[in-house]
Amino acid sequence: MSKGVTIWFTGLSGAGKSTITRILEKRLRAMGAKVEVLDGDVVRTNLSKGLGFSKEDRDTNIKRIGFVCNLLTRNDVIAISAAISPYRQVRDYNRQLIGNFVEVYTRCSLDACIERDTKGLYKKAIAGEIKEFTGISDPYEEPLAPEVICDTDKETAEESAEKVFKKLEELGYLDHLQSQKSN
Repeated sequence: MSKGVTIWFTGLSGAGKSTITRILEKRLRAMGAKVEVLDGDVVRTNLSKGLGFSKEDRDTNIKRIGFVCNLLTRNDVIAISAAISPYRQVRDYNRQLIGNFVEVYTRCSLDACIERDTKGLYKKAIAGEIKEFTGISDPYEEPLAPEVICDTDKETAEESAEKVFKKLEELGYLDHLQSQKSN
């Protein structure tokens, strides 16, 4: 089995994708893993600058993230994507493209996401100031069979990260790291 894998976090804005990613990244790096994080906000600023939030632009953005994750994964890197990626068809496209793919659904109630909203984006979207906002004026399609579900309004970020870590162990993606530690 290749050592590379893509861990694809998906969920509403404010669901905890980036927070869990940071915890997981730190733990994997401490084990000696090569890890790269593609955070949705950072990618939009650098790789997808100029794209809007239409369905077509969102699909393009998510396919770009998938393309980079595929390159990293096939070069034995653990790629972590933390982007809303609201449309199931494009997530499934990336799953097929990449192969070694672990989908993590950061499930969180809309009310909890609104309550956590430090940037005030939900408030603006509800007021109609932001068009095409996922969960308010644009749909979010929940994954049908994610490898991991993190109920982030019911568990801590550490508990969610532990779920993901355990799934990576179960699927054998960390075997090479654990054998290095014992040598």
